[in-house]
Amino acid sequence: MGYYDLSKEERQKLAYKTEEDIMQAILASNDWYKQGNEIFIPIHIINYASDTDTYIRKNAYLAIGRIYFSKTNLKEIIVLILNQMLRNSNEKVRQTSVYALGEIGKKDFEGIKNVFEYALKDKHHSVRNAVIGSIKQMGQKNPDPTFEFAKKYLHDSDPKIRIMMVHGIELRGRTHPQDVLPLLEELQNDEAGPVRKMLIHVIGQISYKKGCLEKVIDAFNSWKNMDLVHDAVIEILNVHQRYKFSARSPENAEKYIKENLQENNSIGRILWTKKS
Repeated sequence: MGYYDLSKEERQKLAYKTEEDIMQAILASNDWYKQGNEIFIPIHIINYASDTDTYIRKNAYLAIGRIYFSKTNLKEIIVLILNQMLRNSNEKVRQTSVYALGEIGKKDFEGIKNVFEYALKDKHHSVRNAVIGSIKQMGQKNPDPTFEFAKKYLHDSDPKIRIMMVHGIELRGRTHPQDVLPLLEELQNDEAGPVRKMLIHVIGQISYKKGCLEKVIDAFNSWKNMDLVHDAVIEILNVHQRYKFSARSPENAEKYIKENLQENNSIGRILWTKKS
C-alpha cells in the first residue's frame, strides 16, 4: 500500500514513526562512532531511503533535515551518514541523501558543501535530478553560498555538470533574475549544444514574472553573443505565449523588447530575422 493510499491520520502516524526510527538510528550510530568504530548507514535509514514509494523517501529526508537542526550535537554524524549514503549501490539511497543534503543546505550550506560535491559526479539520472532540485531549493532559500558553489562548477569540463548548475539556479532567477544573469552570461559562448539549450530554457523561465523581463533585456544589452540573444528572445516570446499568467501579454512583451533592446553590436539587424 502506497503512502497516499493511507488516510491522513495514518500518514501522520507514519511520518512520526519515520522520524522516531531515524532519530534512534542516528543516536545508535553516533554512540557506535564515538567508541572509535567506523561509520555505517543504519538499517532503518537504508530501508526508508530505498523505499519504492517516493513519499516514504521524502518523509525520510525531511526528517533527517529536521533532526539536523533540532539536535545540533548530531550534525557531524548526520553528515557522515549522508556521505556514506552517497556511496551506496542503490540509486534511491543516493538520491535520498542528496535531497537530505539539500534540506540542510537551505540554512547551512557550508555544513554540507564538501559532501554535496561528491554527488555531482553521480552517473544515475535520478541522482543528478536530485542535485538540480536541491540546488534550486538552496539557491532560493540560501542564495549566497549556493551561488558561490555554482560559480565554482559553472565552467566544469563535464557539460552535464554545467547543465546542472544552470538549471539549478533557475528557481532563484524567477524572482531575482539579476542574481542569475551574470552567471548565465559567463556561458553565453558555451559550445556544448545541451548547455546552450538549457541556457535558453532558463532565460525564458526567468523572464515572465512581473519586473523580470526588464532586467533580462537590460542585461542582454551588454551580451556579445547575438546569435544566442536572438534565440533567447524567441524563447522568451514563446514562454509569454504559453504562460497565460505572464505579467505581460505576448504582444506587450514583444513591443517592450523591440523598444528596449539596443541596436548596438548589430542586434537590430539580426534580432527579428526568424530562423527556420
